[in-house]
Amino acid sequence: MAAAVAISSTVKYGIIGVGMMGREHLINLHHLRTEGTAVVAIADPHVPSQQLALQLAQSFNWPLKVVNAARKRQDILVQVGLEYRYMPPVAKLIEIVKGGNLGQVKMVAIREHRFPFLVKVNNWNRFNVNSGGTLVEKCCHFFDLMRLFAGANPVRVMASGAIDVNHKDEIYDGKVPDIIDNAYVIVEFDNGSRGMLDLCMFAEGSKNEQEISVVGDIGKGEAFVPESIVHFGTREKGRDGVHTLKAEDERIKYDGLHHGSSYLEHLNFLSAVRTKGGQAPAVGLQDGLISVAIGVAAQLSIEKGRFVPITEVMD
Repeated sequence: MAAAVAISSTVKYGIIGVGMMGREHLINLHHLRTEGTAVVAIADPHVPSQQLALQLAQSFNWPLKVVNAARKRQDILVQVGLEYRYMPPVAKLIEIVKGGNLGQVKMVAIREHRFPFLVKVNNWNRFNVNSGGTLVEKCCHFFDLMRLFAGANPVRVMASGAIDVNHKDEIYDGKVPDIIDNAYVIVEFDNGSRGMLDLCMFAEGSKNEQEISVVGDIGKGEAFVPESIVHFGTREKGRDGVHTLKAEDERIKYDGLHHGSSYLEHLNFLSAVRTKGGQAPAVGLQDGLISVAIGVAAQLSIEKGRFVPITEVMD
């Protein structure tokens, strides 16, 4: 997302790419209209996506204009769309960790057990050449969370993954999809902490799609999505001292595809845009770059069968 830093009664948005997630942002911005937002332009090379987005915009009574030119500006604010940070239980766990309740973080374990990839425009997400691979396209969000919880940068990555169940009977233009559907990934950080991802995309029979565990030297915290439950406690007080919270955010007016996180992400972005003198984005370009780099390193690790230093994919 990008917008000029300015103080205005209405913040105008242009959305590039109005596939599934682009239309998700359109709907979020519709629900944020009382905050002073309007979508004035869209762009997408896929005509059916354009038409669906236009139908949405018309149902919201928004104008759409063709923007023919853009000029370079020095007052552009860019925020990367890593919306998993804003899911209420995850945001609560971040608050607990940053508040020092768990001490120095040593281990972060994230489990995503979910349904297979949805069908996207021209089936682009079925092939590594288009997406960078499952661990890039899907899991950059989790690698961002690992780095955020650890408070450190990645050093090296080791992964094991395969194509075991999904998409094996699909053929597009004579080609069978080559994206993996399950993996384990280990990430080592420069402060000695470690993260692990347990991904399975043929596990529809799960109560929670995501389970996140953060363990520090004095305590442990857990977040569960979509149950929106958070547990945390200390080693000193043991099992009987574990606190359980229901994580909710009353500001959410539209849950959408990611449990309200996209809505909260837009609120954060809108606040940054309207702040006098500019405000650093909550998720910057470097955050996005490193989260993707971890995914690239993980995909390479599977291919090569070895640890991959992060410098190997960043240089």
